[in-house]
Amino acid sequence: MVSRYSLIALALLALAACTRTPETSANGHDQVTVFKNESCGCCKLWVRHLENAGFAVEVHDVDNLGPTKERVGIPVAMGACHTAEVGGYFVEGHVPAEDIKRLLRERPDAKGLTVPGMPAGSPGMEVPSGQSQPYDVYLVSKDGTTSVYAHHGG
Repeated sequence: MVSRYSLIALALLALAACTRTPETSANGHDQVTVFKNESCGCCKLWVRHLENAGFAVEVHDVDNLGPTKERVGIPVAMGACHTAEVGGYFVEGHVPAEDIKRLLRERPDAKGLTVPGMPAGSPGMEVPSGQSQPYDVYLVSKDGTTSVYAHHGG
């Protein structure tokens, strides 16, 4: 009997080791890894937006974002100026921190979130007038299809 329980315990431990869980930083916050071009000012502002929202952020300045976008599965025409990873998801472009927190709470069976382009008024793309153009945050499913996850601005 003891060996049977030992085998069950080992199987449960192996299963737990294979389960994907969000990475957290030393301070317990969700760890966001951002890939961006070193000279991109709006990307730096978006990183600050995430930090102000409580995320721990690790930044990698790269010359070519193409391989990263391809690796994580950014659909054609859904790209932006920076790519991030958090909790097993990608976050492409100027996605608001609250939408990322919602993603991590709800944990949908998806690849990630994207805000294509660089909409004025999105985090990191604020304008002096304070105006914001309407934009959508898209959820990218495992098969690459997209659906509106959140709507902002306007």
